[in-house]
Amino acid sequence: MRKSNQAGERGTHGKMGVLAVERRRHPRFSIELPLDYCHTDGKEILGGIVANASEGGILVYLPERLPVGTLLKIEILYVRGLELDTIKAIGKVVWADLGARESWGEHRYGLQFQSIDEKDFARLMGLLREVGK
Repeated sequence: MRKSNQAGERGTHGKMGVLAVERRRHPRFSIELPLDYCHTDGKEILGGIVANASEGGILVYLPERLPVGTLLKIEILYVRGLELDTIKAIGKVVWADLGARESWGEHRYGLQFQSIDEKDFARLMGLLREVGK
C-alpha cells in the first residue's frame, strides 16, 4: 500500500502533453494573397486565396472540389512597390481538407510546387523574406 505525504500527494506522474514534430522541409509563412488557377488540361481560370506559403508549396482555399494528385497552373498575385506582380508555377494537390469551409464554398488544399521558373522562384523567395521580417 502506498503512503501519501501529509500535504497531499500530487503523484509522480507529470502532465501528459502532445509533442508535435514538424515534418515540413521548408518553414511556412502566413500570407494572404489572391490566386488565379486553371487545370493543366483546361482553359477556365478560377480564383482562390493563398493562406500560407513556403519554398516548397502553398496552402490555398479554392471554390471547387479537387482530387489529390490534380495538377494546376497557378498564378499568385501580389503588389511589389507600386506594381502588380505575379509568381507562376505548376502545383500538385498533395492533400485536401474538403470540410474546412465547405459551407462557404471553399475547400482547403496543400499544393506542392512541381515546376517553377527560376525567376518566379526568386520572386517567391523575395516575397517570403519580406513576410518573414
